[in-house]
Amino acid sequence: MGSIYRRGDSKFLWIAYYKDGRQFLESTRSESENCAKNLLKLREGEIAQGKQPAVLYDRVRVDELLEDLVTDYRINERKSLRTLNGNVAILKKEFGGFKASRIDTARIRAFIDKRMKEGVAYATINRSLAALKRAYTLALQCTPPKVAAVPYIPMLKESNTRKGFFERDEYLKLKAALPFYLRPILTFGYMYGWRRGEIRNLTWDQVDLTQGVVRLEPGMAKNEQAREVYLNEECLRDLVFLYATRGNCKYVFHWRGRKIGDFRKTWASAYRKIGLKEKLFHDLRRTAVRDLVRSGVPERVAMQITGHRTRAVFDRYNIVSSDDLRKATDYVG
Repeated sequence: MGSIYRRGDSKFLWIAYYKDGRQFLESTRSESENCAKNLLKLREGEIAQGKQPAVLYDRVRVDELLEDLVTDYRINERKSLRTLNGNVAILKKEFGGFKASRIDTARIRAFIDKRMKEGVAYATINRSLAALKRAYTLALQCTPPKVAAVPYIPMLKESNTRKGFFERDEYLKLKAALPFYLRPILTFGYMYGWRRGEIRNLTWDQVDLTQGVVRLEPGMAKNEQAREVYLNEECLRDLVFLYATRGNCKYVFHWRGRKIGDFRKTWASAYRKIGLKEKLFHDLRRTAVRDLVRSGVPERVAMQITGHRTRAVFDRYNIVSSDDLRKATDYVG
């Protein structure tokens, strides 16, 4: 049975109630006895339904939820941990110190508005919002739960999706401008649409030169799905050379026996040489999707080669070029 009482150090009324033999004390934040009675009735009703006393939720701060999220990424060896840390830093700056139970949609909308006024891309804002939502979801799944509910977190419509892809002549010009040790990486990305990290981290135990097959283990793929491709003549020739010059390097794509590191500066320099607007390495991914489908490869097979798990993302990358549209006129009339 609960009770209402006064504390000498507070002007508000307090309530006391029990769950599983444990006493909970909570300020009503009001001097009204009716408010105190209603709050006590609410708490006793929650306990009767097997819920956690709400006063426990008020002890949990957003910082704790975000730290739990980072821990979850770390123990599950998520490859996007580095990106997450950046988003967590942004969220802590905005919501750090706040009680998790006090973060509502209005406060989240204010955060979105602030970031938009700062000129931050919609996609970047959405990544932060997704991290916040995941933090609350994990907190709700805890035993006992750390939050009573996940607040509604509105997402922005991303209309700034990149649509760049490589035409054959641009690929050949870039390949000629790049140092020879980066050319095999460019070729592999152009042919099969694998992510830069997946290519750079490929090891020789995943390559069968006799059969001309490369296999990507589930733990190395972003979507955690295994993948394999059969090498065409150009890629097979590259890998045979790399194998012969590997020394003790376990990585397929190397430079003088050492794994190739970040090559963005060299990539940008090559583009300056050829005098074209720079494209991202990731643009090779949508290029491979388009070229595979254009050459008649069944879409299901193309998705297996490039590692697309869902049709929605695959369709977004399967972009029609202006050249495709020009060719379509041959069939009109």
